Amino acid sequence: MYTKYYGLTDLPFQLTPDPRFFFESTVHRKAMSHLLFGLEQSEGFIVITGDVGAGKTTILSHLLATLDSLAYVTAKIVSSHLAGDDMLRAVAAAFDLPFANIDKATLLCRIEDFLIGNHQEGKRTLLLVDEAQNVPPQALEELRMLSNFQVGAKVPLQSFLLAQPQFRRTLASPNLEQFRQRIIASFHLGPMGAAETSEYVRHRLSVVGWNDNPHFTEEALADIFLHTGGVPRKINTLCSRIMLFGFLDELHTVDREVVKSVIDDLSHETSQVLDRSGDRTEGVMLSSDSTPLHQRLASIERTVERHGRALKYFSYAIERGLHEESGDTDPE
Repeated sequence: MYTKYYGLTDLPFQLTPDPRFFFESTVHRKAMSHLLFGLEQSEGFIVITGDVGAGKTTILSHLLATLDSLAYVTAKIVSSHLAGDDMLRAVAAAFDLPFANIDKATLLCRIEDFLIGNHQEGKRTLLLVDEAQNVPPQALEELRMLSNFQVGAKVPLQSFLLAQPQFRRTLASPNLEQFRQRIIASFHLGPMGAAETSEYVRHRLSVVGWNDNPHFTEEALADIFLHTGGVPRKINTLCSRIMLFGFLDELHTVDREVVKSVIDDLSHETSQVLDRSGDRTEGVMLSSDSTPLHQRLASIERTVERHGRALKYFSYAIERGLHEESGDTDPE
């Protein structure tokens, strides 16, 4: 919707991980160094932890995008509380190996043959496990057993585990001592600072052809950092709404008033969701009773006005589309 208005080639703040938008902040540079070090070792487990939205998947996607697809065979599992044997089936499925109606011994042999075959072809095999905090200890042990496969002095499988911080508590279990010994690199991906948050916003906009339209003031960027804490996904969510707000209000400058209005709208939406779910007390707390009534009314009026403009935009787009299909390019 707003990309054409601001002359952009694509959405700059989409939530789906995209290697094009990789931003090498200080923390992401350190995480990448750990990944590259682990990759050079050609064995064991590499663990990257971070809070929700910290950019774990994005940084791993960036790494994979730099690898020679002819030299690496990769597969990804998004964990959903897999049991031990289910983990083996998930690994087989991720590498497109048949796994139905076979016993565990046969399944292990099939996976081992696959890994040996890749090695003999000069290819390395990488397994990526996302949301690893959901993997139970029994399933982690199955992954460790896979890391025991060897071809001569070489280990044909290397695994990368992406997880939320609580995964470190799982790894601290006495039962996982052998697994911990196989971890050759580990890094916790923290949030960005204020300066890098501003650079991150400008970077993502520049990737899609931004020419300082809309212009983000320094005060606005500082408030974006204060509200998001430097967490990439939170920044993307807020900035996406800011861009939409700017389009609907026909703005070419994003100042702190714009940021405040969008934050207020998001807070209001959150309070409405809580209110509908029956938690009326918390909903009222989020809506801030200390806000003067005239300010709340003004916010509601702005919201109604933006929604009205959006409806007009969609109505025009639909009408224009119908006329173009009929051969009449002038809907007036």
